[in-house]
Amino acid sequence: MKNLTLENITKVCGGVYFGAADAIYREVTSITTDSRKVEEGCLFVPIVGERVDAHKFIPDVMAKGALATLSERTLENADFPYILVESTLQAVKDIAEFYLEQLQIPVVGITGSVGKTSTKEVIASVLKEKYRTLKTQGNFNNELGLPLTVFRLRDEDEIAVLEMGISDFGEMSRLAKIARPETSVITNIGTCHLENLGDRDGVLKAKTEVFDFLKPGGHIVLNGDDDKLCTVKEAHGIQPVFFGMSDCYPVYADEIVSHGLKGMSCRIHLYGEAFEVMVPMPGRHMVYNALAAAAVGRIYGLTNEEIKRGIESLEAISGRFKMIETEKFLIVDDCYNANPMSMKASLDVLQDGEGRRVAILGDMGELGENEIALHEEVGMHAAHCRIDVCICTGDLCRHMAEKAAAENPQLTVIYESDRESLLSHLPEYVKEGDTILVKASHFMKFEEVVKALQEM
Repeated sequence: MKNLTLENITKVCGGVYFGAADAIYREVTSITTDSRKVEEGCLFVPIVGERVDAHKFIPDVMAKGALATLSERTLENADFPYILVESTLQAVKDIAEFYLEQLQIPVVGITGSVGKTSTKEVIASVLKEKYRTLKTQGNFNNELGLPLTVFRLRDEDEIAVLEMGISDFGEMSRLAKIARPETSVITNIGTCHLENLGDRDGVLKAKTEVFDFLKPGGHIVLNGDDDKLCTVKEAHGIQPVFFGMSDCYPVYADEIVSHGLKGMSCRIHLYGEAFEVMVPMPGRHMVYNALAAAAVGRIYGLTNEEIKRGIESLEAISGRFKMIETEKFLIVDDCYNANPMSMKASLDVLQDGEGRRVAILGDMGELGENEIALHEEVGMHAAHCRIDVCICTGDLCRHMAEKAAAENPQLTVIYESDRESLLSHLPEYVKEGDTILVKASHFMKFEEVVKALQEM
């Protein structure tokens, strides 16, 4: 890993090196916090978690061939190199910031309340048409996940697409300090993490902390149709590029046609040029994601043909509106996470399903003092969608179910108190030929519901 010698790592962490004098000039081959993924020549970073203190794995990982380890405490009688630091979590962030500086590649940083991951996927799919592109995988978008994503970069990579997720003030500043994005993309400002951020103005303030760490001469790409983002006129002398559904923006879409669960077609206008494209995932929100990708693609010199090819080659990932076709059902696996905005968008897409349209919905977390009203808001939305069955599960979803039933007596509304009860009754609720949406916040573990449906 470029310039990641034990000497440089010690300096970057403000640590103290212990070990053989000649080993300090050796470069680590990789960095891991997972003792199961240790490889020859790597640096092990033991994180102190709520349940496990990974320092106990140090002897084992060193025996497996790790070059060195960090440690928050003095290791008596250690016969291997280690670096003593105050905090291994802070150290891993400091190392990631230093390493990214050594690589000198552009970073596209993506944040927003809804659609971060799908937007990241479309942008990466577009950029790979011209560049060797590394993107965030899974949920590696927080203060530990972002550094681990950075450590996957190698000299041959040409651009990084990094997702940044936050839940409190100051968190974005810490993430952006590591990533130092050249281009910042914000998808929207919604009602996520209100427990800490208060309201949408608080969400806007927290998300836009990213601008303080933009590279000089960088780029800002924003959803102009978002009533909060459209108020951003400039940041540190950088004028935003807005995208949306209006021809007042330099990047916009029209002629939008839904092809059901097969996706959306539209015409993308890009600085006066235009091209037709098929977005291979359903929902109007995916057109917004494609517009963001088109804007970023143009920033990095891609042609319309390359942008179109990248959008159309997009592949769905597990838990993010992934279509699973079984002998009995079409399952829409959207159970990775949920908030009111994304849940309503998913219900809108379900309307295009064939057969009975069944929504299996679970509690949404981190919504703050308005959590009951926000669940009721989704229930109201479900009541007015063209769906046939709405199954609500969890303490908060009781309010969703009550509102949906009151608003639309013709809609079949079912309430289950918890996931276990839902799973026990699930065979009674679904029928062959159904299109079934499964969505809830991650803590509800609705991947078990998806698995149960697949096994029927």
